[in-house]
Amino acid sequence: MEKRTISTYEEAVDYINEIPRFTTKNTMDDTRAFLHRLGDPDQSMRIIHVAGTNGKGSVCAYMRFILEAAGYRTAVFTSPHLTDIRERFVIDGEMVSEKAFLGAFLRIYDLLDAKTPHPTFFEYLFLMAMILFSESRPDFCILETGLGGRLDATNAVSRKELAVITRIGLDHTEYLGDTLEKIAAEKAGILQKGAPVVYWDTCGETTMVFRERAAQLGILAYSVSKKDYTFLNFKKKSIDFFVNTEYYCYINLTLSTVAAYQMENASLALRAVEVLDKGRTVLAEHIRQGVRDCFWAGRMEEVLPDIFVDGAHNEDGIRAFLETVKQDGYEGRRSLLFSVVRDKEYVNMARMLDSSGLFERIAVAPMQTGRGVLAQQLGELFGVCAGCGYSVFDNVKEAFYSLADSRRPGERLYVAGSLYLAGEVKKILDQTMKNECDTDGSENDKF
Repeated sequence: MEKRTISTYEEAVDYINEIPRFTTKNTMDDTRAFLHRLGDPDQSMRIIHVAGTNGKGSVCAYMRFILEAAGYRTAVFTSPHLTDIRERFVIDGEMVSEKAFLGAFLRIYDLLDAKTPHPTFFEYLFLMAMILFSESRPDFCILETGLGGRLDATNAVSRKELAVITRIGLDHTEYLGDTLEKIAAEKAGILQKGAPVVYWDTCGETTMVFRERAAQLGILAYSVSKKDYTFLNFKKKSIDFFVNTEYYCYINLTLSTVAAYQMENASLALRAVEVLDKGRTVLAEHIRQGVRDCFWAGRMEEVLPDIFVDGAHNEDGIRAFLETVKQDGYEGRRSLLFSVVRDKEYVNMARMLDSSGLFERIAVAPMQTGRGVLAQQLGELFGVCAGCGYSVFDNVKEAFYSLADSRRPGERLYVAGSLYLAGEVKKILDQTMKNECDTDGSENDKF
């Protein structure tokens, strides 16, 4: 692609969004070479590297909030974003500015030439993160992998402080393998000599993969499993539970969410911080505060009263979503807006949702992303299931407003199936509120 003059944040974002049209994935050596041209910014960072199938972003968030509660400065790189591309770069709890984003973009853009393999969309953003984070000099840098692990661009960093691997499931099988063992092996590719690993223990085939790889590298491996935490009770919008920790024995914690699956992610993050915190500067009070204050958008997020958006995007994610809905103690009517991308096992996801018996109404609609399942396919999918009332819409906005506007008193609306869907609904709500404020200066009361 011919280089052009780029001088604004908007132009930089437009260029990045165009990258998938003219690039293919580069080798790890290519990414390392580009890092070297940037002055090896990764070498001065204390990097925590997080991989897995589900829960990566949540674990990053819980680690960030715990460390910040203890007074540490953090920088976090995650994906995907929901409404703003700058969500991927968070330093000291704030998205980077448009000015900083543009500056990092141009550092890379100025180095592009005919002899240099052009970074992919994700590689470009990762390189930008390394620039932004090296300039801010955080105490800890938390990197979430993209698709895999072994061949992920984030794995190009030269040294790591700690590796964390979340729950493994069957997702992206066309790239990562068609068994849990194969997928675990790809995720275990982030392990590195000198850096211990904390992993979610299923006591199955994936656990053996992590243990064997850790033994090969001569690194310590710490497991976390369901036996390490105990649910206490649901409150209206929170969960009380306790965790069996290595240094604090049993510690009572409160999650500011109704998402039961976050007990797993918070427990994994807590153990990771314990392994990291050799000086014992992170106290029990910091852990309690960090877990209580943690917020991760699009994960059973109550965007409006009794309207919840969840990024469940594969079979394991849907299973966790349904478990949360079952356990939240709500006894009224429920409705669901569902959409999904084509590379997921969406037939099984639909069957799980339909057979749950939790939803009185289900609406389906295609997303704006080119990867989404078409409306006709979604309709046929739920037409076969037909365990509840369902409706097919031409777009997400129409489907969302139809469900929201027709809710009966006390009816809860859930949105699930894809992080892209979560982001699209949040954009719809943001635009609605902006329009309402522009019209009469008041906040939106449509719902």
